[in-house]
Amino acid sequence: MTTRGTVYLAGDLVFRPGAIAIFDHLRALCDAAGVTGLAPFDGQAGIEALPQGLETTLKIVRADRDLMDRCDGGIFCIDPFRRSADMDPGTAVEIGYMMAQGKPLAGYTTDGRLYPEKVRAYCRAAWGDDLRPRTTHDAPVGSGAVEDCDGILAHSDGMLQNGMVEGFIRLSGGGIAVHDDFYEAFRLAITDLASRLRVRA
Repeated sequence: MTTRGTVYLAGDLVFRPGAIAIFDHLRALCDAAGVTGLAPFDGQAGIEALPQGLETTLKIVRADRDLMDRCDGGIFCIDPFRRSADMDPGTAVEIGYMMAQGKPLAGYTTDGRLYPEKVRAYCRAAWGDDLRPRTTHDAPVGSGAVEDCDGILAHSDGMLQNGMVEGFIRLSGGGIAVHDDFYEAFRLAITDLASRLRVRA
C-alpha cells in the first residue's frame, strides 16, 4: 500500500481575499496529483478566536512551524507581494526552514519576469526612478549588472525571485512553474513535486 505524501501549501495566499476557497481548490489539485495538501489554516484550529496581538501571532508562527514539521514537502507561491518586486517574506522563511530539513520543494508564479525586471518596474512605479548600470564595485557580488538610485544591486540575474529563495527550491531538486493562470501554475508545480515524493517513498 502506497502512503500519500503530505505537502505544505505556502505563500501569501493566507492574506488574499477568498483564501479558504483558494486553499480548497489547491487541495483538490493536490488530491488529483496523489498527495495531501495542508494549508496553514489546517494547523491553526482555535487560534482565529483569539484577540489579535503578539501572543496570537506567535501561536500562528508555532502552528505553522509544527505543520511544516509534519509535511513531506512544500510548495510555495513566489508571486510578488503587496505590489513590490519581492515575494511574501514569511514564505521565504518557510522555504529556508523546509530546505534545512532536506525536504523536496517546488515553486510557482503567475509573474514570469526575471527578478531585476521586477525591481525595475517597482522602482519606476513607486519612485519614478530607473535602474542604471552598476557603478558601485566595492563588494565582490557578481549576481547582477544594474543597481537602483541608492546604489543597491538589483541582484539574482536569471532568476524569478531573490537568489536564495529560488536557489533553495532548485537545490532541493525542484523548479518554478510559470503560467498566467494561477491554478495551472500550481498544477504544474504539484505534479512535479508529487512525482519526486513518490520516488522518495
